[in-house]
Amino acid sequence: MKPSTPHTSKKHWIAIAVLVALGLVGAVTILRVEPATLAEAHEHGHDEDHADGEHHGEKAEGHGHTDKHADEHADDEHHDEAAKGSHAGEKGRITMSEAQVKAAGITLEAAAPASIRSSLRLPGEIRFNEDRTAHVVPRVAGVVESVGASLGQRVRKGQVLAVINSATVSEQRSELQAAQKREQLARSTYEREKKLWQEKISPQQDVLVAEQAWHEAEIALANARQKLQAIGAGGNGGGLNRYELRAPFDANVVEKHIALGELVKEDANVFIVSDLATVWAEVDVAAKDIGQVRVGETVTVRSSASSESVDGRVAYVGALLGEQTRTAKARIVLANPKGAWRPGLFVTVELVTAEAPAAVTVTGDAVQQLADQPVVFVKVDGGFVPQPVELGRSDGQRVEVVKGLTAGSVHAAAGSFVVKSEAGKGSATHTH
Repeated sequence: MKPSTPHTSKKHWIAIAVLVALGLVGAVTILRVEPATLAEAHEHGHDEDHADGEHHGEKAEGHGHTDKHADEHADDEHHDEAAKGSHAGEKGRITMSEAQVKAAGITLEAAAPASIRSSLRLPGEIRFNEDRTAHVVPRVAGVVESVGASLGQRVRKGQVLAVINSATVSEQRSELQAAQKREQLARSTYEREKKLWQEKISPQQDVLVAEQAWHEAEIALANARQKLQAIGAGGNGGGLNRYELRAPFDANVVEKHIALGELVKEDANVFIVSDLATVWAEVDVAAKDIGQVRVGETVTVRSSASSESVDGRVAYVGALLGEQTRTAKARIVLANPKGAWRPGLFVTVELVTAEAPAAVTVTGDAVQQLADQPVVFVKVDGGFVPQPVELGRSDGQRVEVVKGLTAGSVHAAAGSFVVKSEAGKGSATHTH
């Protein structure tokens, strides 16, 4: 064997390198072709399967059967469309039939222009008319003999409320009777002395003395009468010690602190009577509002316990502010023929300060809150649609709609809360 030379060895290595390079190029080519071939083969196989499936489907259709997969797909599409329609309905219309609207007591009204009054509302309380309220006291001590008036009873002026046996009254009546006797005697003496003087039997001096004694007796008699009248015991009343308590005017007995057989003092407050045909509504007016409350102004007084209201006029506004409250007292005199305004009842006194027209208004019951936004439920075919609105002034009865509603729009007024509850039910169902 012939030994290799350096030149031969170099050629040998070059040939090896060329073969390696060709092998790498071939491998890359194979790798690129194989995925494409595999994809084509897969697509070809899929097409064959699809053709077989169609052939199978046609065969099954020929035998009266349907493709189960196709039916399920159609059902899913129908369900999605129904869900989409339900979602759209919950967002907008609240479905309610005419029968449901009527059964729920929902009142339909049209938005309309009206005058909105700006008013000042003041809290107050009904009190007795102090000009027609009296505290009945005996003015003499004694024992209660009888009580003729009951609590809450309507009494007339001069009606006997109670009878008291009083030693003081007995003494004063005895003094009156003695004064009457002395006056009669003094008058007789004067008439006799005057006659004797005229007959020139007695001197004129005796006539003058008798006349003086008679005048003094008259003064004593008048004094005795005045004492009895001062305590309200002018009449005899069937006994010297009998003292009758009488009603000072037509009124109702609102307090009673007397019982049969009780020993009462002269300053005991045994009855309080008040004429409830008129009462006072008394309010506290803050310093900043005093300028708007003037004597003679017309106000509306509303009960906090019922829907009662009555008009009245401011009769008095205090000139001083309370040291603690920094408010002034104001008073409204109210007619109370039916007795509906009872002392102690809390009221709201409304004073109109300004009045201006509004183009679109609705009742306060028509406005509801949805998602912290005021809405009015506008009537549409088959139900209602919540209409967001922007509100303006309000007088407690009607509310001005600045934006979102036009005059004449028919909407739910009284009972609109029922529509709101229906909207809430729909929202809760969709969320679930």
